[in-house]
Amino acid sequence: MNKNMLIGKNITKKYGDNIVLEDVDVVIERGKITTLIGPSGSGKTTLLRVMSLLDHSDSGTISIDGSDYQHPAEGEDAILPWPKISVVFQQLFLWPHLTLRQNILLPLSGDKDLSHMEELLTMFDMNEFIDRYPNQASLGQRQRTALVRALVLEPEYLLLDEITSALDIEQVAVVLKHLQMLRDKGVGILIVTHLLNFAQRASDQIVFLDHGRVLEAGGKEVLTKPKHERIKKFLSIIESAS
Repeated sequence: MNKNMLIGKNITKKYGDNIVLEDVDVVIERGKITTLIGPSGSGKTTLLRVMSLLDHSDSGTISIDGSDYQHPAEGEDAILPWPKISVVFQQLFLWPHLTLRQNILLPLSGDKDLSHMEELLTMFDMNEFIDRYPNQASLGQRQRTALVRALVLEPEYLLLDEITSALDIEQVAVVLKHLQMLRDKGVGILIVTHLLNFAQRASDQIVFLDHGRVLEAGGKEVLTKPKHERIKKFLSIIESAS
C-alpha cells in the first residue's frame, strides 16, 4: 500500500519548549511534485530535515517505500536512505575550498559515468563558471551547483528548499522543466517555495503549513479556492504585496 512513497506520519518536533512541528502528516509520491508553502517560521525547512532523516522527530514515523527508518541509524547493518533521498537546502552547503565542479563531483564514486553531469551542466548553462570557487560565483550560480550536485546522484526522492529564490525567470523555467521531466520519470519531489506562481505551475499536490501544523493539503485548489481562513488571509497579503 505504501510502496513508492515517502511518508511522514504524526511528525512532532520540538526545540526545548518550542513546538516546531505538531502532528504533521505528509506524503511524497513517486511521479508527483508536492510543494510546501506557508509563512516564514512555519517549520517547512525543519520538515525537510526530518523527512530526509538528517534530523529526528520527537514522535511519529518516516517510511520510505514501505520500510520504516530510524534516526540515527543503529548498528552496522542499518539501512541508510541516501542517496535514495537527496536534499538541497537554502544554505546550499558548498565547500568554499573546492571549485563548483569539485563540489558536484565530491559525492560521486570514482567510477561514476560523468556524462549525466555534463548534460546537466549544459542544461543549466553552467559551463562558463563551473570551475570557479563559490566566492567567485553569484548566489544563483551557487544554487544551480547545489541542485546539480543532488541531481547527479539520481535520487528517487528529491527535496528542495527555496531552490529558485535567486534564479532569474529564464533559469526558473529551466528548473521547472527539468523537475517536471524527473517527475515523469517517477521521481518523487518535495519543494519548499514562497513563489506561489511557481507552486501553482509545478504542483500535483500543495501542502500549507502554519505554526508547525498542516492547515490544508490537496491539489491546486489550495491556492485558488482555499477552505481555511488563515490561508485566504495569507494569499490576500501576498497578492496585495505583489
